[in-house]
Amino acid sequence: LSFPGGPYQIEVHIAATGTLPNGTLYAARGSGVDFSCNSSSRPPPLVEWWFQALNSSNESFGHNLTVNSFSLLLMSPRLQGNYTCLALNLLSKRHRKVTTELLVYYPPPSAPQCWAQMASGSFMLQLTCRWDGGYPDPDFLWIEEPGGVIVGKSKLGVEMLSESQLSDGKKFKCVTSHIVGPESGASCMVQIRGPSLLSEPMKTCFVGGNVTLTCQVSGAYPPAKILWLRNLTQPEVVIQPSSRHLITQDGQDSTLTIHNCSQDLDEGYYICRADSPVGVREVEIWLSVKEPVNIGGIVGTIVSLLLLGLAIISGLLLYYSPVFCWKVPLEIRGQNMDDVMVLVDSEEEEEEEEDAAVEEEEEAHEREELPKEIPKQDHIHRVTALVNGNIEQMGNGFQDLQDDSSEEQSDIVQEEDRPV
Repeated sequence: LSFPGGPYQIEVHIAATGTLPNGTLYAARGSGVDFSCNSSSRPPPLVEWWFQALNSSNESFGHNLTVNSFSLLLMSPRLQGNYTCLALNLLSKRHRKVTTELLVYYPPPSAPQCWAQMASGSFMLQLTCRWDGGYPDPDFLWIEEPGGVIVGKSKLGVEMLSESQLSDGKKFKCVTSHIVGPESGASCMVQIRGPSLLSEPMKTCFVGGNVTLTCQVSGAYPPAKILWLRNLTQPEVVIQPSSRHLITQDGQDSTLTIHNCSQDLDEGYYICRADSPVGVREVEIWLSVKEPVNIGGIVGTIVSLLLLGLAIISGLLLYYSPVFCWKVPLEIRGQNMDDVMVLVDSEEEEEEEEDAAVEEEEEAHEREELPKEIPKQDHIHRVTALVNGNIEQMGNGFQDLQDDSSEEQSDIVQEEDRPV
């Protein structure tokens, strides 16, 4: 005669990746896990595995007598939860169970990222390192390069450095590690640098006008804080945006626009300052405020001087050169384009005509053998042809003159034969 008893003890074995200090098991994503559970009782107990994920109901993995075991080959985050082994005495209905929590870990899929920035409200440097996408959060170690001096270690990846720990060009390295690997970890590095400033040393503004001062910051890491100041007092006064002062910033370029310039209020030195934990840089800009220039008066004066000079030159030409030759278009003069108008004094022309008449009377008998005198007008045509370079026309003119001379001689002979 035997009496039912048990189950007396439950033994659970889970072949996971590792165990946390508090006894919690964890498995790496993609790995395989073996589960086994056994118990003893009279009669042999029914052993059953149950799984319950977070915020879900229980799910049975099957049952068996005395021993129950199975394997999960590819662990994934959805298989993270509580695994329970239940042993049941079928006669007495007594049961025992053991619940084990199993976590599924995985490292971030991408490389870590790190950067530096100015701490809010102070001149301290904040180093930040991020390695997102894994579970649980990785560990961060900041070290100084070269040398390997440890700056700090935390789960947040944030470290604060004072100005005494900084210098231009210094490097800091963030080394990350995760509980499931990779063993070598991952890292990233930042290098801090001081700012350099570039600006125009002098600017000019007319009274009542507007002017824009520009300041360019380069090479600063982390980005510098740009301020505009006036050096009217010590310490200098920081210029705040107002109706007369417009301050804009695009990246590391800053501009200060001054409206309605005043000689008393605005003329003087302006300071562009770049504040950085690595160092402070400043550049001075001199603003000169002037009265508006009368452009119309200047232009009028220049035009008057030019006209006066032109008048003087024209007077000199008229004084030293009283005779001019002008080339007149054919449409205006009604003559050939090759003709040249020659201006001759009227008195000289009359004297020449009288002399010609006297000579004709004295030499009337000699004209039969000599060519007739070339008319004044034809003479001018030959001169015109010679001046214009028309040699052929000059030759034709000379031939015409000879023909005219022969005709005139014939007329004179006929007149002498006539009775008086």
